Amino acid sequence: MLLAHVLSCTPTDLFVHPERTLSAAQEAEFKALIARRANHEPVAYLTGHRAFFDLDLFVDARVLIPRPETELLVEHALELAQRRSQPRIVDVGTGSGAIAVSLAVHLPQAAIWAVDLSAEALAVAQVNARRYRVEERITFAQGELLSPVPGPVDLIVANLPYVSEAEFAELPPDVRCYEPRLALLAGVDGLAAIRALLNQAPPYLAPGGALVGEIGAGQGKAVLALARQAFPQARVQVLRDYTHLDRIILIDLETGI
Repeated sequence: MLLAHVLSCTPTDLFVHPERTLSAAQEAEFKALIARRANHEPVAYLTGHRAFFDLDLFVDARVLIPRPETELLVEHALELAQRRSQPRIVDVGTGSGAIAVSLAVHLPQAAIWAVDLSAEALAVAQVNARRYRVEERITFAQGELLSPVPGPVDLIVANLPYVSEAEFAELPPDVRCYEPRLALLAGVDGLAAIRALLNQAPPYLAPGGALVGEIGAGQGKAVLALARQAFPQARVQVLRDYTHLDRIILIDLETGI
């Protein structure tokens, strides 16, 4: 992958044309990238991009690298958004803009807010929005959770930090030493950000709206209790990912309990 990046080709091209010779500059760049990877720097940061859903996103050390698990969150968000002809959606903790940009590409009639506490992350998200020419349909706002959003929305989508302090210490060095702590750590129990969002969300969700958020694999029971406390009249459920682990909290005001 690193060699293909240096040569601006695909990995398949390397097998098709193994006789290709590197220039001195290319060889030096390749060796430098190998040295950085040997120190556990993530490949996505070295190459500057990461595939997500059906997009190819720009990423660097200012943002969390998008994970395949989050693609499931986008799938559920797209399904929920189909209820409205012009859905109002907010992506809380947008990071690289992976969710907001994916939704904007697939929902041309949607009005989308992308919110993040980090101005640096928002800058990366705006790069990705421009890459897919959806920047005019996304409002980027810096702030705490839903506070920058002007009024009720039909759908809240969130991939917030959910790593506990104990879990953070056990993360592989690729993650622990390089990816933004702000996008990972969520207090002693890993629920600080999710708890804050659920407490804040009720007045921001329009009648018949929904909230869908990513959670940690061991957090299903705890988040379910928090969600039911915040939305006692909603249908609340934990959805599993393709490896049968708890991954998504879904709060649906349209169906109720």
